[in-house]
Amino acid sequence: MSKDTIVIREIEPQDNAQMEQVIRACFHEFKIPLEGTAYSDNETPRMYESYQNDNDVYFVIVKNDEVLGGGGVKPLPDFEGNVCEIQKMYFSPKVRGAGYGRQLFEKCMKAAKDLGYKKCYLESASQLKAAIHIYESYGFKHLGNALGNTGHYSCGVWMIKDL
Repeated sequence: MSKDTIVIREIEPQDNAQMEQVIRACFHEFKIPLEGTAYSDNETPRMYESYQNDNDVYFVIVKNDEVLGGGGVKPLPDFEGNVCEIQKMYFSPKVRGAGYGRQLFEKCMKAAKDLGYKKCYLESASQLKAAIHIYESYGFKHLGNALGNTGHYSCGVWMIKDL
């Protein structure tokens, strides 16, 4: 593996600070509200610790020990049924448009299926048009309202897909 190889792997404890920086930078870049979003979630500074259960996983994109993005799968909180949420999927401008977001998204959907989920839910902000387009291209359908209780009341895009 060359030193410039980009890898997608499960998050490790030393990735927390860099992943937090990637997440928070996207909110400022795209002018997304800070309250009622992943920006203000308690788990954002401690992503590794937040994804250590048998029914969740978080992946990061890494190049030369630099975390350039990530995304994860968790059960949808306060919702009946076998539904997961793809969450906290954010990328540095250094990897956008190069296909790594799609690779990570596919890895998350495969993980959701492997974990036994039947449906996959996600929330997004209308400012993230490229991401929403990708979700639509994978067959995610728009919903008229939020499902479960993610606490992300500032997200106005809700989507779901059967796995």
